[in-house]
Amino acid sequence: MRVVVIGGTGHVGTYLVPRLVAEGYEVSCITRNLRTAYHPDPLWAKVNMVMLDRTASEQKGDFAGEIRRLQPDIVIDMICFTEASARMMVEGLKGRISHYLHCGSMWVHGYGVELPVEEDDEKFPLCEYGHQKLAIERYLLHEAARGNFPATVLHPGHIVGEGWAPVNPAGNLNRDVFKKLAHGEELLLPDHGLHTLHHVHADDVAQAFMNSIQSRENALGQAFHVLSPKALTMRGYAEKAASWYGRKANLQFLPWKEWKETVSSEDASITWDHLIHSMNGSIEKAKRLIRYSPRYTSLQAIHESVSKWINL
Repeated sequence: MRVVVIGGTGHVGTYLVPRLVAEGYEVSCITRNLRTAYHPDPLWAKVNMVMLDRTASEQKGDFAGEIRRLQPDIVIDMICFTEASARMMVEGLKGRISHYLHCGSMWVHGYGVELPVEEDDEKFPLCEYGHQKLAIERYLLHEAARGNFPATVLHPGHIVGEGWAPVNPAGNLNRDVFKKLAHGEELLLPDHGLHTLHHVHADDVAQAFMNSIQSRENALGQAFHVLSPKALTMRGYAEKAASWYGRKANLQFLPWKEWKETVSSEDASITWDHLIHSMNGSIEKAKRLIRYSPRYTSLQAIHESVSKWINL
């Protein structure tokens, strides 16, 4: 079977594309530039790499046609960010593929009411990204329910893996947070450090896509959370991370308005997004219907990533 992965050289594609090749699929990878994956795998040599700028092609009205000309049976779309883009894909591929898998985001939920949030809970997106991802989910699942399009939606949490910095205990991407913990230096956290983060290893996200393909009848018309088994509090996360280096976390806490003045505007903005979302999701539906079984806890995934680059 032919599989087209749109945006296949990113974090998840680094693991997903080799998995597909190993299972015998004929894989084409759509990428804007021929960058390499985050870590090497000899199976990439068997992948048909296709350079294509989605934005430019959509403006010409021909992106779905470009995908169609590759004659895929399955399309995995990692980089669809607007309902308009999703509509182009459905109209261009309807009746021509057996499965379309969309990478969504846990930010469709916005804030949760009862925790952990479940896929069918009422959603309250808090940003344009979340609103667009929710609009895509509703559109695709509506089309699937009508029998018009064979869609599945997967919503990852904070993706982490070898080769890039994870969301840290302060809720941003500043690597110095881990260095402070490693050296026993004081680390300031916003409020009481009890907001939550929910990570997932990129290879576990790849597993969920594979399982959805292999459990197609259960996956069609469904949305799934793709997360580690448990979320982390920022405070608990910091304490565990410090212990990796034989340290006890030296934590101090400040109200948000004071804390944001101690970091860059970029770090403050990223942290604020994570505070207001405080992600904490259930994976029971994915475990039941597509046999999703994450290999990594949040802490295991983060530790693998940090251990590759932190300079003590």
